[in-house]
Amino acid sequence: MPEATAVTNPQPFGAPQARIPQQPPPPGPQIRPGVWKRCLWGGLTLWVLTALVTYATKNTTLLPTLILLGSFLVPTVFVLWAYERHGRDLGVNLILGCFMVGGILGVLGASVMEYYLLHPSVWMFVGVGLIEEAVKLLALMYVLHRYPRVSGLRAGLVLGATVGFGFAAFESAGYAFNAAITMDGIDLRSLLETEVLRGLLAPFGHGLWTAISGAVLLAFRRPNGRYRFAGPVVLTYIGVSLLHALWDSMHGIAIWLVARLTSTGLDRSLFAQGYIPEPTDAQKHLFTLFSVGGLILISLLGLAWARSLARRDPSWRNTP
Repeated sequence: MPEATAVTNPQPFGAPQARIPQQPPPPGPQIRPGVWKRCLWGGLTLWVLTALVTYATKNTTLLPTLILLGSFLVPTVFVLWAYERHGRDLGVNLILGCFMVGGILGVLGASVMEYYLLHPSVWMFVGVGLIEEAVKLLALMYVLHRYPRVSGLRAGLVLGATVGFGFAAFESAGYAFNAAITMDGIDLRSLLETEVLRGLLAPFGHGLWTAISGAVLLAFRRPNGRYRFAGPVVLTYIGVSLLHALWDSMHGIAIWLVARLTSTGLDRSLFAQGYIPEPTDAQKHLFTLFSVGGLILISLLGLAWARSLARRDPSWRNTP
């Protein structure tokens, strides 16, 4: 596998940087410009066609095709877009390694650690955020151990997002499978709803959070390939983990806010299970406002954070 030759960033994190010329793409397979658009519309067409045929024929052998198309379409499109716009000098091999190997190692590591370390509690989602953001960074570091010259904010943004989207794709496939299998048989509607929802939310979750943490991690990578876990690296990891935890717990936070604003004498045993018994129309509207509004606010914070990192690297603006 040829070594990628990303532009390095030898200057301190956050310091003014000189304009760095782009290096030509490394030898190996290349992706033609605009392929992400064709992948988006072609994949969406195939997913809709597969859903229609599955519904019409009740052929359960099509379920793996439907699950894989729906789970991988949006993450793959965003990775192709990031590669085309900002990561051509990193090479296709490295992008594929981060997406596939990094994504699989991420979900495996998260599954093992959450199984042994987490238990139901108020702080469970904080633990989920800390674990999943850690395993994604470890997966990124593993994939990059053969690429000591890859460093800098731009490389971290692109490769971190790639690992995050790989993690999201494999995780979404699992959620879609669980939604499809019920005690009464195959629930196609639940499967489709899960894939649509997770596809719409995918750009604002794992890919965004790992792009931020990956950017700061690689900004402090030494020329010999070793990592320096300076204060900004640790604080960024904690910050994205908290964004992750807030995202996962927004359902419960919205219920808590609605209960605090509208309910008296609420049955805490039912509330602890994650729902308000016999909600009024006003409570339903407030829940939608708080849950959706909270996710939008978290997404905007993450996007603003990633954008501020991109602005610190002049090579990001110089990419075609």
